[in-house]
Amino acid sequence: MVASDEGLLPQAPVASSLAVRSVMQGNRSAGTRPEVALRSELHRRGLRFRKHHRPIPGLRCRADLVFAGARVAVFVDGCFWHRCPQHGTEPRTNSGYWEAKLDRNVARDRSNDAALRAAGWSVVRVWEHESPQRAADVVEAALRDGYERAGRTPRNGGEP
Repeated sequence: MVASDEGLLPQAPVASSLAVRSVMQGNRSAGTRPEVALRSELHRRGLRFRKHHRPIPGLRCRADLVFAGARVAVFVDGCFWHRCPQHGTEPRTNSGYWEAKLDRNVARDRSNDAALRAAGWSVVRVWEHESPQRAADVVEAALRDGYERAGRTPRNGGEP
């Protein structure tokens, strides 16, 4: 067992092959293709944001995109890592470890969502398989609601 901020965790298993090890090392936590595509679409629409920013100081959570003025935090969730109901898969190798790991990821997501909402933030979660245009539409709707709640308008004066 290994101590972490999430409690005692089982020791991470040794990669079953060099290929698996290489794939796992290549997994990114930031700047993924779906995230970059969404950022590009939002930027094209004239929206500006912070990347990989803590919406609430002290909360151990970094949103992929943060719109502080509207208090909107956006997360682009990977289908495997966050258990997408459509595309999530269960690993066959080291399944005990991975089941616990993925369960913790989902529980952490729910906990962070609750903390952000309690602090007055809107949380937008989009799956990696969603089109950047659809995801940007969802973000824009949340921004409109956020600015309306705050009684503010975007800095650029335009429609979010």
